[in-house]
Amino acid sequence: MAAGRNDIRTYRGFGTVTYLCLFILYAPLIVVAVYSFNASRSITIWEGVSLAWYRDVFTGPESAKFKQAAINSFSIAAIAATLSTMIALSAATALVRGGRFGLRTLSFGLISLPLMVPEIVTAVATLIFFSAIGFTRGYLTILAAHIAFCIPFAYMPISARMQGIEESYEQAAMDLYATRGQAFRRVLLPMMMPGIVSGFLLAFIISLDDFIITNFVKGAGVETLPTAIFGAVKQGIRPNIMAISTMLLAVSILMVTISYFVSKSDDAR
Repeated sequence: MAAGRNDIRTYRGFGTVTYLCLFILYAPLIVVAVYSFNASRSITIWEGVSLAWYRDVFTGPESAKFKQAAINSFSIAAIAATLSTMIALSAATALVRGGRFGLRTLSFGLISLPLMVPEIVTAVATLIFFSAIGFTRGYLTILAAHIAFCIPFAYMPISARMQGIEESYEQAAMDLYATRGQAFRRVLLPMMMPGIVSGFLLAFIISLDDFIITNFVKGAGVETLPTAIFGAVKQGIRPNIMAISTMLLAVSILMVTISYFVSKSDDAR
């Protein structure tokens, strides 16, 4: 009975607030997705279903710009997610499995700091840093900034997964004459894979969707999809922008779905 009384779903108005929040969050996304199939050039007048604007993204006058922006976005996201996941795995191993050491709390705070600092502050600080060391802005500055920014996002699921694995598994492997490195590679690492995959996918999405930091540190002539979309929107919102946004949304949904099924399959095992 006590559990029923404390169930937040029984509170008056909880359902209304929940549905209102869901509507505010997802209604704009649904509108963009629906109107990306509009046959009209207008973004407010519906004239029927058409794939013309999706074809325009790939074959229209701006297709070359968007293609290069997509190549930049996906290549940066893949490299940044891979490297940030490797760094996050090393950090999680040190902080979770490394025992107590003098700078443990400080190290955890430094890793978590980018999650709490406003992104605009991170963007300005990164721009000042690159300018101070004379690093020419371009593809590499975006990549370096994304690697640093994605580390805490990859660290969270990896650390949570590692904390849920008892050390007795590794100790049992070492009792059977495995070295610490062998116990890590053959016992801990396979058990860590769901967390590693989730961390990689989260870092990939964060990098792919980032606009603020990218807009500050990119050089002239280097665009990613978010910055290319922003530049196109300044000239007026066109249906092809909605088509690109819908495809980006689909990629994000795909990544979240993969992460969900990876976690679900691990729970089943």
